[in-house]
Amino acid sequence: MANTYFQFKQFTVHHGHCAMKVTTDACLFGAWVADSIRSRQPANSDWQMLDIGTGTGLLALMVAQKASGIIDAIEIDPSAAQQACENVAASPWKKDIAIINGDVLQWQTNKKYDCIFSNPPFYENELKSAKAAKNAAHHDTGLKLNDLLSFIAKHLSQHGCFFLLLPAKRGKEIEGLLQKNKLYPYQKQWVQQSPAHRPFRLLIEGGKKETGKVEEKNITIRDENNNYTPGFIVLLNEYYLYL
Repeated sequence: MANTYFQFKQFTVHHGHCAMKVTTDACLFGAWVADSIRSRQPANSDWQMLDIGTGTGLLALMVAQKASGIIDAIEIDPSAAQQACENVAASPWKKDIAIINGDVLQWQTNKKYDCIFSNPPFYENELKSAKAAKNAAHHDTGLKLNDLLSFIAKHLSQHGCFFLLLPAKRGKEIEGLLQKNKLYPYQKQWVQQSPAHRPFRLLIEGGKKETGKVEEKNITIRDENNNYTPGFIVLLNEYYLYL
């Protein structure tokens, strides 16, 4: 039986009641987002941040460990939202993260966020499971990518940044959707399991200001000997117990 929790150096994420479990690519994304936010934040500043589809609260917790500010974390599934509340309450950042149980498309807020990040449902018009919660977590049956970007465009501050984790195969599609919503990519990180594998995930950082250039990089999780690569270790060293 698989563990119902994942132990990090500074917090624990229980995921027994969540359809979306803790995964390596989500951890990599969370560490990359946290590093990027910390590098962007002016000294002694507190940002208003939003985690869309928080699930277990993983991304919010990873960001809270490194960045300064208040994080609203919204989750549509009641069981996942409850588990996220418990994970946050047991962490050192319970005063910095607010879990909201609701549908982001129906959520009424006038806030403008300095940063919005999301690991959204991945698959559109693909084979779905019989479990509604699993479909909501993995398939964009309710939250379409274009709707997510429209929300980001409306609620991101003019100088803010957003971060998305997507399947690599949606790389071309996202370009048109970003343009449609007047959002611009700043960084793309293509993630591959090993040097022998093609990229399977795409990490995107962007905002509302057009820069005219996009920085593209590749990150590989494991090397030819199945060991974590130096790049992966640098990102996850402050989180993973055994690094």
